[in-house]
Amino acid sequence: MHTGARGGVGAMMAGRTQKELVRVHIRWMIRRDMPEVLVAEQESFDYSWTEEDFLRCLRQRNCIGMVAEYNERVVGFMIYELHKTKLHILNFAVHPNCRRLGIGEQMVAKLIGKLSSHRRTKITLAVRETNLTAQLFFRDQIFRAVKVLRGYYEDSGEDAFLMQYRISNDVPDDEETTFNRVAHMEGN
Repeated sequence: MHTGARGGVGAMMAGRTQKELVRVHIRWMIRRDMPEVLVAEQESFDYSWTEEDFLRCLRQRNCIGMVAEYNERVVGFMIYELHKTKLHILNFAVHPNCRRLGIGEQMVAKLIGKLSSHRRTKITLAVRETNLTAQLFFRDQIFRAVKVLRGYYEDSGEDAFLMQYRISNDVPDDEETTFNRVAHMEGN
């Protein structure tokens, strides 16, 4: 089993059963989190961000980085942009040794808690067409695939699904009428 930064994450989770959930502390990302964030990133994605990619993004005024911490170790992170009417997730990962423990759900819940009915009413993100695990995870968090983004990823030319969570379905937008291929594949 590959354990990640300083061997801590794998060892930390080794004694837990798959069904046990862990409670994490979600806080602002700081510079010294970067080594553990990079390990989670590299072990999660074939086309991973570099440290410079993270820093370039986080220098933007509307870009926020947060980490999920368990026993003083970074076990997940999310990078998102603040827009006038939405939050847009740019990067989201839980360390592979810490998945299926409720950490991702807690991170999404933190973002949902930042929405309000009179200002930011939705969360969006692009998910690679081949990343079925992420598609199903976000679908389970009540996100819907609302659009196919052709050739979205410059690194591979791969398509993406634009997925969206809305706090209110009272006001449909044009994206909502798009065929939901993810749900269709599942037979829903």
